Amino acid sequence: MLKKFIAYYKPYRGMLFLDMMASLLISVIGMVYPIVTNEMLGTLIPDKKYRGIVIAGLIVLFLYVLRFLLRYFVQYYGHLIGVKMQAQMRRDLFDRLQRLPFSFYDEHETGKIMTRMTSDLFDVSELAHHGPENLLISLVMLVGSFIYLCTINVYLTLIIFACVPFLIVVSVALRKRMRCAFDERRSTTAVINASLESSISGIRVTKAFTNSEKEKEKFEEGNNSFVKACHKAYSAMALFFSSTSFITDIFNVIILIAGGLFLYGGRISFAEYSTFIVSVNLFINPITTLIGFMEQYQQGLSGFARYVEIMEVAVEEDDGKEDLGTAKGDIEFKGVEFAYGDGAEVLHSVDIKVPSGKTLALVGTSGGGKTTVCHLIPRFYNILGGEILIDGKNIKDLTLDSLRRNIGIVQQDVFLFNGTIRENILYGKLDATEEEMLEAAKLANIHEWVLTLENGYDTEIGERGVKLSGGQKQRLSIARVFLKNPPILILDEATSALDNTTEVLIQESLDKLSHGRTTIVVAHRLSTIRRADEIAVIEDGKVTERGTHESLLENGGTYKRLYNLGAK
Repeated sequence: MLKKFIAYYKPYRGMLFLDMMASLLISVIGMVYPIVTNEMLGTLIPDKKYRGIVIAGLIVLFLYVLRFLLRYFVQYYGHLIGVKMQAQMRRDLFDRLQRLPFSFYDEHETGKIMTRMTSDLFDVSELAHHGPENLLISLVMLVGSFIYLCTINVYLTLIIFACVPFLIVVSVALRKRMRCAFDERRSTTAVINASLESSISGIRVTKAFTNSEKEKEKFEEGNNSFVKACHKAYSAMALFFSSTSFITDIFNVIILIAGGLFLYGGRISFAEYSTFIVSVNLFINPITTLIGFMEQYQQGLSGFARYVEIMEVAVEEDDGKEDLGTAKGDIEFKGVEFAYGDGAEVLHSVDIKVPSGKTLALVGTSGGGKTTVCHLIPRFYNILGGEILIDGKNIKDLTLDSLRRNIGIVQQDVFLFNGTIRENILYGKLDATEEEMLEAAKLANIHEWVLTLENGYDTEIGERGVKLSGGQKQRLSIARVFLKNPPILILDEATSALDNTTEVLIQESLDKLSHGRTTIVVAHRLSTIRRADEIAVIEDGKVTERGTHESLLENGGTYKRLYNLGAK
């Protein structure tokens, strides 16, 4: 995993090198002050070399100005590296999400995915920026200060250094607990985001059913879990930092006692003792920084692990090699078997044939498998057995792009993007002309209504088309398919959200669009599919009846029962 993380530095190697060099210089400059202090106390002040004292002070001032500029460079460009890496990861993750199969979204909530795109990657960005420079500065300061302290007094330095292993043991012992606690906090954050996304999206349903208290209760459940997780995380973090800080405080006690004894015994001078007390922070500070780095490393690596988790999910299989071109529209199911994930089979040995230009209507009770049949044609899911053919070609042998380019889908659950009416219609064909877009709107019987709006086709429709009525949203989605103008149409309850008058208008438009094209219609209102070339009744994943409207009524089976029940 660490190798994958480091790979993201590759495009910014030059900037990273300069950042590291600046950090190295900052470390070196940081060691100047105690050296100058030792020189002043040991030589310049006793020998009354006042000119040397001023020169030494000016040198230190110059170096501090230089360090100011270097720190600005590190903070600015170092953060830029982190942000650019974060942007690349987010870009890669978004690209991955575009290529993941439908089954992934069946199992993962939007809010949890959003958490990985935002807060998780922010932690990764912080690690990408601060991690290398903190590591370099700390190691250089640690080694450099150790060598310098040895030049003052080796034995006193070794006494201090002997405490370091104890600090390492304590840090390692507490680190695992802290990591697990922060992983749990991340998980609860994702749960809260998922709950928020669901509640905000469904706010109108909540208000309609006056269930605000229930939503608050659900939110509080996640919120309380987050607080509990934070208790664990911060308890572990508090124990970690208080323990390590206590040990570093002990360093100062040891220096005070041991240094005093060395001074009393004449083994070091007062100047060396004073310098040692000043300089020991050069040794302790990088240790403290490394301890802090461990927390940042755990948070960043945890976020990166969650990022990699999605990046390693198998993408949608596009093993087809053949481009379908423009399809004629012959569709055939041969012994198709299908199940969602590891669940029970939804379709059993389904055989369906729809000749080019004909209309097949699928009817049956809810949950029978009608919508599943529609989802299998564009390969939103892969079948377990049998085969699906378009123009005699197995859809597994076709590229997904060429397959889906030939299919237009209008569903009962309309999804519109936050934007304008124009943008949503043009989603059907991004390079369409203004004339083509207007013609599609007219065919969907929405053009006249759009003209009554102040901003016409540039009217913002809000998130998921919240500013539109159900019928208007449905007509807009139908216009989108009109614009795509595919040879194969799938109408999954396409007119179910429309009032009777609008349904008649849209049905006329759909009849025009269906002429000469292969159309599969799913409908509960049997009145809308009477004129279908063939009707198939699907029950419990099997085709139980097939025929025209009249022949199925004569058979007296399920179709007649549904028709008599008024399923229109």
